[in-house]
Order: sequence, then structure tokens, then C-alpha cells
Amino acid sequence: MVDIRNLVEDAIANRDYTELLAVVPYAQHLGMECDQLGEELVFRLPNNPENMGNPMLPALHGGVIAGFMEMAAMVQLMVVLHTSRVPKIVDFSIDYLRAGYARETYAECRITRQGRRVANVSVSAWQTSRKQPIATARAHFLID
Repeated sequence: MVDIRNLVEDAIANRDYTELLAVVPYAQHLGMECDQLGEELVFRLPNNPENMGNPMLPALHGGVIAGFMEMAAMVQLMVVLHTSRVPKIVDFSIDYLRAGYARETYAECRITRQGRRVANVSVSAWQTSRKQPIATARAHFLID
């Protein structure tokens, strides 16, 4: 059995989130990466032909964008709260703002409210400029 708390603590101490992302199967499937820039975590979704939804543009599949954003919010909570368990998603709402083309995609998260049992996270995803997000989302998680 994987000790989530130790993985989180090691990731924070080493500023390397590879092992932590590896225990989240969908994050691993997408090939997600995470970098720490100062105190901020920035998640990266590499360009992968398997993630295409519309090959004519070519554009990312909307479900891939949503899954990437959900996984980013989940990992952000794990790191900020130093959790011993993976948070459980309660609700996820996404607004697609523009096409996500076949290129690297980035996401940043902000915990907007944290109670004893539920945490709210807002997520923004972009490709070429933070000022032009391709999607924004709101997620609610059950935390321990």
C-alpha cells in the first residue's frame, strides 16, 4: 500500500512531484507534469496525439482538458493540505473558453475555500498566455 502522506511530504521537500503524480492513474495516463515556480505549482500537459478530440484542427479532446484540470486541482489540494488520502471529487464544473490546440497546456489552481470536510478549488488552463485561458473550472472535494 502506498503511503500518500510520505509521498506528499517528499514531493514538497524535493520540489519533485513525479512520484506523487504516478499514484494518480489518470494523471499518469495523461502524462501530466508539475513544476514549482516559487510557491506556485504549475501543471503541464504535454502535447500527445492520443489526447486529440478533433484531428481536423487539431484540438484536444474536451474530456482530456477537464480531466487534466481535475487532476491538477486534486494534486494541488494534496500538496497544500499535506493529505494522507487522495481527495474525493464532489462536484466539477468547467467553462470551455476557446479551442485547446495540439500543443502543451498548462494549469494553475487556487484554493478558494477550505472547510473541515470540503475544499473548493478554481482552476485555469492556458496554452500560449495565462491571459487567454482555454478553460476555467470550479471543483469541490471531500477532504479528510
